[in-house]
Amino acid sequence: MKHGTRTLRDLQVSPLGLGCMGMSAFYGTIDETEGIRTIQRALELGVDFLDTAQIYGPLTNESLVGRAVKGHRDEYVIATKFNLRMDDAVPGEQNTVGRQDGSPEHVRSSIEGSLTRLGTDYVDLYYQHRIDPNVPIEETVGALAELVAQGKIRHIGLSEASAETIRRAHAVHPITAVQTEYSLWSRDPEAEILPTCRELGIGFVPYSPLGRGFLAGRFTSTDDLDAGDYRRNGPRFTGDNLTANLRLADKVKELAAEKEVTPAQLAIAWVLAQGEDLVPIPGTKRRTYLEQNVAALDVELTPDDLARIETEVPKAAGERYDEVGMSAVDK
Repeated sequence: MKHGTRTLRDLQVSPLGLGCMGMSAFYGTIDETEGIRTIQRALELGVDFLDTAQIYGPLTNESLVGRAVKGHRDEYVIATKFNLRMDDAVPGEQNTVGRQDGSPEHVRSSIEGSLTRLGTDYVDLYYQHRIDPNVPIEETVGALAELVAQGKIRHIGLSEASAETIRRAHAVHPITAVQTEYSLWSRDPEAEILPTCRELGIGFVPYSPLGRGFLAGRFTSTDDLDAGDYRRNGPRFTGDNLTANLRLADKVKELAAEKEVTPAQLAIAWVLAQGEDLVPIPGTKRRTYLEQNVAALDVELTPDDLARIETEVPKAAGERYDEVGMSAVDK
């Protein structure tokens, strides 16, 4: 099953990526064997673009990805991210990670850890996961540019950066991709981020295109989630916000039924329809959902479909993260 490719500036990838975070962190029960099989099944389905990060686990997700791609590394396009210091991090223990650090020294030490865990000598796309307000972006990107020159990374990315930061970074070294949450219920990038990326020729990688599973209808209450699932405390999943957002999910479900597709497929197809320069990375830890997500590439939304979605799907209620989380985005 092949669906061609899309291009993030000068990096060619499958039109849909695979977010690997949930295989190791934040979403409750972990089954590493199924995670590895999901990554390997992705390649069989033509999905070669994998997204991981040091913080996922922490550290364990990169190692899992490394095991999954062993023997086929060059057939995958691997993106990973750095941000928080990992000097004292214990694999799998989230409370052991350190402070945010965008310094050149940390850039250089971080890539070595990622290369070791991934079992590779290069990373295709290396993101700054969150922007460090205490280090000028020019210094961080300057150090990333050195890694490009050394062949340790092939492309530079930014995650949750503001339009101004993207411009400043791109002036130092071409930025290949910007990653930000974007979906039917997270439309913020449309105001400044997407236009800036398009002006500069930078690719855009929407994460959580399924609203962390909510738009897929996979849960309707936090009681449906595992005890360790961080969504249990998410602003959009509790109280009056949940009540309002269930109406949004119901509308997605209704429109999907009319198209004879799943709600998840409709939500992904909508993101794909926003432009050829977008490559969404829906995350899953199961082959079943991966296969369903990939089928979204065959869903065609007409101009009338898109206009109706625009008119009928209500806005989301509540912030994407809690106060601390929101303080680190769009910086």
